[in-house]
Amino acid sequence: MISRVQKWGNSQGLPLPKALLAEAGLRVGSEVELVVKHGALVITPFQRRRGGHHLRTLVRRLPAASNPPEWESGPPSGREAW
Repeated sequence: MISRVQKWGNSQGLPLPKALLAEAGLRVGSEVELVVKHGALVITPFQRRRGGHHLRTLVRRLPAASNPPEWESGPPSGREAW
């Protein structure tokens, strides 16, 4: 299929036929990932992973030398309790 890049407001876009979107499992509002590989634009469906991470596991992955200093954010303001 041949398509043409068009100006849409301050952006550019490609019209995508409904049948092509359906074949790729996409619909209006779907999130996609855009990557350039070997000079070709590759569009793939993007699905956010929710959950699946545990804080303890993520902290274990930190380098041993990763010990950032404490920092002050200033005095409390409003009804904050310190």
